[in-house]
Amino acid sequence: MLAEAEIEALVHGICFKTGPPSSLGVEVEWLVHELRQPQLPVTTERLEAAYAALRTVPLKSALTVEPGGQLELSSPPAGSLMECIGTVSADLDAVRAVLAADGLGLVGVGHDPWHAPRRFLREPRYDALETSLDRTGRAGRHMMCASASVQVCLDAGHEEPGPLGHGRRWWLAHQLGPVLVAAFANSPLVGLRPTGWKSTRQLAWMEIGPARAGAPPLDGDPRAAWARHVMDSPVMCIRRESGPWDVPDGLTFREWTRSGAPRPPTREDLDYHLTTLFPPVRPRGHLELRMIDAQPGEDGWIVPLAVTAALFDDPQAAETAYRAVKPLAERSLSLPAPQNPLWADAARVGLADEELREAAVLCFRAALEALPRIGATTEVRDAVAAYLDRYVTQGRCPADDLLDQLRGPVGPQPLIHPAGGTTGAHGKDIRT
Repeated sequence: MLAEAEIEALVHGICFKTGPPSSLGVEVEWLVHELRQPQLPVTTERLEAAYAALRTVPLKSALTVEPGGQLELSSPPAGSLMECIGTVSADLDAVRAVLAADGLGLVGVGHDPWHAPRRFLREPRYDALETSLDRTGRAGRHMMCASASVQVCLDAGHEEPGPLGHGRRWWLAHQLGPVLVAAFANSPLVGLRPTGWKSTRQLAWMEIGPARAGAPPLDGDPRAAWARHVMDSPVMCIRRESGPWDVPDGLTFREWTRSGAPRPPTREDLDYHLTTLFPPVRPRGHLELRMIDAQPGEDGWIVPLAVTAALFDDPQAAETAYRAVKPLAERSLSLPAPQNPLWADAARVGLADEELREAAVLCFRAALEALPRIGATTEVRDAVAAYLDRYVTQGRCPADDLLDQLRGPVGPQPLIHPAGGTTGAHGKDIRT
């Protein structure tokens, strides 16, 4: 039986592994739709056949399927930005070729604009997750089955203070988070109707609530704060070898540890519990930034990856980003992310918020200056510059394009094109 002190020590060791930032990763999620008419639903049988075919394809990235049938590729740790981009781009090319043979394609958007959430996977984990999340409303089903994101994975940072120190990177991830939400918001529609939010995906995470999808307070040591958060967060489920899993209502891991009922928790239970917490920044040895909507175009995901990598791993850019977002911190009212006014404003209006736009411009310019120093190619730098000009300096984000198309004189079709062909979001291949 695990003791509380032992659990907290394990969390310290598991979740913040410090050292010089030297690796980078990305997890890209996609909606899978009909290649020619993405508004048509794909049957369960077709998805099953497509995923069976994909599992025979040799990939360097891990391929997984989300509860609603979304496809996710998770890169291995890469030693550089361009290594990460090259690996995932090659894997995506292979995945698209298999899907296209069956008339299917990938769509980069933060929330499915056409279809209501529906479960594709029927597994005990997702049955338990659905039961647990349903207690706070319908937002959980939207998150599970209709959302997609670009998740950037960064090393935790140095043990010592400074721009690359783990304390600074932890703070920056939470304060830069709203800027990334606003700059890359791409989910304004549900059922082909505007929701009033530029990032409806982020709204769903807010509505799930702080117990499952919130961050710990930022004051104090990150390791201690996260360990307390883990202990005081509700257990999603108690697994069984057979039959339905128990889904307790409000039982925290600390209470389970103290009571030992219905059975004492094990190390495996702790490891599993950590995977059922979904804060916007999740420490998993490295830092997983989870707040960026999936992006349009075949290569749209590369821009948020490049910008985020530059702002965290280049010391000069990291210091500029810190200074740019520090004035925004007071708008959070010292409330944990994402359940605070700053995150809500970012999700609701995007870069139409003047202060968020100003911070985003400073951060994108700093990233552009840093990209050559971290080895980015001219094509990647040009794509970030184009995004800065097209969206950030204009106070816009991809969600505004979707809303413009919906309101346009030609009506709502085709609204979103599946990511296909050989060009990126800005008309060129930016992968090499």
